[in-house]
Amino acid sequence: MLPLVLLAGCVGVGAAVPGAPEHHRERGFVNQNPGFTRPGFWEIQRFRASRLWEALTGAHAAVEFPRQDNDGGALRATPAGPTLTWIGHATFLVQLDGLNVLTDPQFSERASPFSFAGPRRLNAPGLAFEDLPPVHVVVISHDHYDHLDRASVQRLAATHRPLFLVPLRMKAWFASIGITEGVEELDWWQSRRVGEVTVTCTPVQHWSARTPFDMNERLWAGWSLAGRDRRLYFAGDTGFWEPGFREVGTRLGPFDVALVAIGAYEPAVIMRMTHTTPEEALALFTAVRARTFVAMHWGTFDLADEPIDEPPRRLREAATRQGLDPERVWILKHGETRRW
Repeated sequence: MLPLVLLAGCVGVGAAVPGAPEHHRERGFVNQNPGFTRPGFWEIQRFRASRLWEALTGAHAAVEFPRQDNDGGALRATPAGPTLTWIGHATFLVQLDGLNVLTDPQFSERASPFSFAGPRRLNAPGLAFEDLPPVHVVVISHDHYDHLDRASVQRLAATHRPLFLVPLRMKAWFASIGITEGVEELDWWQSRRVGEVTVTCTPVQHWSARTPFDMNERLWAGWSLAGRDRRLYFAGDTGFWEPGFREVGTRLGPFDVALVAIGAYEPAVIMRMTHTTPEEALALFTAVRARTFVAMHWGTFDLADEPIDEPPRRLREAATRQGLDPERVWILKHGETRRW
């Protein structure tokens, strides 16, 4: 995730564009929640300083989470029904109606523009890149380094030649790194049919930037995958805005599974508008009308102030308080595959 210090001092995205959707601006995009606010400059500086100190002192040590060995053999064979494999963070392999789809592929050692600095991977990918089945489609939620990794997408383009489905104004970035074919941009609510699966770009509440100079120039999004008789929702990175997610559920649901972030929520003063707590993640899951919750965005990179092993504990406790059947709340191991 790009250091949040970059939120301060960036130029705005300009005025509304006559005749364009409400989230469009002259030089980028905005969230639709009228209550959306950004953290203040000094709040961001304090967060940056605390993260730097923790990196230097090792205050947040790596935690070894359970893993499931996965050599990809069963995934490369003809799967018996739809499957879901957690590779780590927001990277999943989704198999649906003959299509292999990767979400936000991140196979690198760091979520950073630098090889020597930035959030280091705490747990190796649950499925090695070499063990992937043929990848037909890649969906990207937004341009932060923990979700859009240059090395990973370049390697995918070279070895699998998938169709990259990306939010608006991201195609130019792909072209800048040599990927000039097989990239299609979608706006919120636009769809693309690939084989038997309809892929739809959905609104979420977040932001974008890869440098101090391109704040919110590219759109951020979630994704819906609708097959012949199964539907999956991938929320990407987002804060909780109930009206927006209820609209997703009404227009595209109900979903069989919803992949929702449960980590990177502390300090709340920085994170509350753009990341969900475990409790908010369950509220999102309810709003989009999903049957099974799948936790993501935890246990792979240390991006925030909560203990790295806290999100799944809070999720289980919140699900118990709500009386949810544990079979409906999946906390996968790195590398684990489940049918859905």
